[in-house]
This record gives sequence, structure tokens and C-alpha cells, in this order.
Amino acid sequence: MTTESDSTGSTDVLDRELQELLENEVTDDGDHDKFSHYVQKEKILESAVTGKPVRALCGKKWTPNSNPDRYPICPTCHEIYERLRDE
Repeated sequence: MTTESDSTGSTDVLDRELQELLENEVTDDGDHDKFSHYVQKEKILESAVTGKPVRALCGKKWTPNSNPDRYPICPTCHEIYERLRDE
């Protein structure tokens, strides 16, 4: 049986599908690509306290556990940051 909201492509359905994708997304250790990523400071602090993964500007999701100064900055994060700063 199809409900009216399912047949019209309601944003509720899209939001729910996006949330399910994000919840099921696999996180990684943060070192495989050897880049430092841009993340909101508040999210880094929250991750340090709770152990929750963070999401970088480029979309990478991981639990920070190493010194970001050891790696070059992610080119995608840097590009997005520069575009946001220019707005």
C-alpha cells in the first residue's frame, strides 16, 4: 500500500532515507588517507569527551585519535573552507 506522502516524494521520506544512510555509514581510523581535515572545534571537543565520530567538510567521518599536525591538509576540505570564507 502506498501512502500519499510516499507517492509525492515528500521531503520527510528523503530526510529519513538520508538519516538512515548517515547512521549506517562506516567510519574509519582517520589515518588511511594521511590528511588533516577541517572540522568544527565544538565537534572535536565533543568527540574527545564522548568518543563520537566527527564529519569533516569533505564528508569524511572518523573518530580523531592522532595529531593532525603530522599530516598535510586535505585539499578538498581546504577548497570548501576557502569557498565558505569568501561568501
